[in-house]
Amino acid sequence: MSMSSIATPSIGKLLGGRDRAERYSVIFLRLMLGAAFLNGIASRFGLYGKNVGYGNYANYVKYAGEVNSFMPTWTIPYLANAATIAELSFGLMFVFGLWVRRAAYGSAALLALFGIAMAISFGIVSPLDYSVFSACAGALVIAVHEERKAAAQSSGFGRELFNPERRDA
Repeated sequence: MSMSSIATPSIGKLLGGRDRAERYSVIFLRLMLGAAFLNGIASRFGLYGKNVGYGNYANYVKYAGEVNSFMPTWTIPYLANAATIAELSFGLMFVFGLWVRRAAYGSAALLALFGIAMAISFGIVSPLDYSVFSACAGALVIAVHEERKAAAQSSGFGRELFNPERRDA
């Protein structure tokens, strides 16, 4: 007996079926990744106060230089700005549900690069402690879900599975 067949009755009772549980889980994952990206943006612009997180953009650029210690110094402001634009874009796209597949693949790439840079500069424990690769995997789960949803809808099969109006899922 598989673990999913054991867990399904509980999920079915709680959320109204396995299909609905999957859909809600992916939505929750998408919203939380979006919130995490936007949280980082708020911190680097000092929206939580000067003693919380980065506190200001200059401190964030300094941290970006530490993470990318193997890169030439002149590239750090460009990398920091690019990461900021990407995180803001992906965060908003996830929260508002816009271009989710592209946001998921883009954020997975960004998180993988960030995790690799952290591992090079600080050692492998650092990205593992901050769950960077777990977040990357979560973004890939969203991307795969979106790919499967698009394939099901274009083929005509599974339209009911991905229909938010469906009541018996």
